Amino acid sequence: MVGAQLRDTAQELAAVLWREHTVYRERSGGMVIRGEHVRRWISLAPAGGRDEILVRAGRILDGGTTAPARSEAVVPLSAGTGVLAATCRRLLADAAADAARPAPDRETAGRSGGSRKSRKSRKPRKSARRNGRGRHTGFGSWVILVCVAGVIALFAYSSAMHG
Repeated sequence: MVGAQLRDTAQELAAVLWREHTVYRERSGGMVIRGEHVRRWISLAPAGGRDEILVRAGRILDGGTTAPARSEAVVPLSAGTGVLAATCRRLLADAAADAARPAPDRETAGRSGGSRKSRKSRKPRKSARRNGRGRHTGFGSWVILVCVAGVIALFAYSSAMHG
């Protein structure tokens, strides 16, 4: 029942969103709407609730492969095609905004951590050598050094007395 209702909803939604579209079923049972001419896709899948669907949106990359979803929302299936279309348009706008952002340069690419926060707001890291401290001169390192020196001294003393 849910599968047929999801398929019908996807067909109606596709007609509202794009004139040119392809609708097909995913392996997981959800429905995908592809708009090749706008290079975007929408996925509809059953959500945790009975009358809820998970709507995800993303981009279609060069060569026809799909990029992972950049945004998602849970919508009641009974809300109607108009509410669902408005949600999809918002998600598609988010995906378009992500595509419009410039790609990070090599220096910041490894540190992004997948967050969407602005890279400019991040404070530059200070080198440990610039602020007068070496790499391994913390309190814990000194304690370890003293303990190692004590063990060596104890061994030398013990060897000399019993040697």
